[in-house]
Amino acid sequence: MQIETVELRATVADHRQGPREAHPQVAFAGRSNVGKSSLLNCLFGRRLAGVSKEPGKTRTINYYLVNGRVFFVDLPGYGYAKVSRDERASWGERITAYLTGEGRLRLVVGLVDPRIPTSPRDVELATFVRAAGRPFTVVLTKADKLGRGALAQAAERIQRELGLAEPPLIFSARSGEGRRQLLAAIARMVAA
Repeated sequence: MQIETVELRATVADHRQGPREAHPQVAFAGRSNVGKSSLLNCLFGRRLAGVSKEPGKTRTINYYLVNGRVFFVDLPGYGYAKVSRDERASWGERITAYLTGEGRLRLVVGLVDPRIPTSPRDVELATFVRAAGRPFTVVLTKADKLGRGALAQAAERIQRELGLAEPPLIFSARSGEGRRQLLAAIARMVAA
């Protein structure tokens, strides 16, 4: 898949307020500050998704129309402690409603930072997505921050802890490593 055009089409609190077009959707989910916006900007080849050093920047569901044919959906990060318990619960409800209720969803891309321990929320996401019958791919972000040996160990650990049939993809927004492989995985699922 080659990305030629990208347009931010909607920023909504509830997926039911999102775009009505019948285009397939690919959702990007992960804990706060895992690098979702940096990954999306790397895939897009331009800076469209807001990036911040502060976790919890994405608090809405953002729909990016790619090549006029598929939506990349940036979901709010989970696990951010500096928002109210009610707001965290609301995010969880919105993400759950989207993952279970969106008929156009073709793939969930779960982002995990390999430098830190796998969180219970990461395990919950993997378990929930599989139980919902959604295709699921895990991407290890910030790969440039670890040496090859440590990255290989982290990939094995995360594959085991999340119960993945396939090893996670390795990705670095800084170097572009893994970009081609992730776009190919997305293209396969969108075409299916």
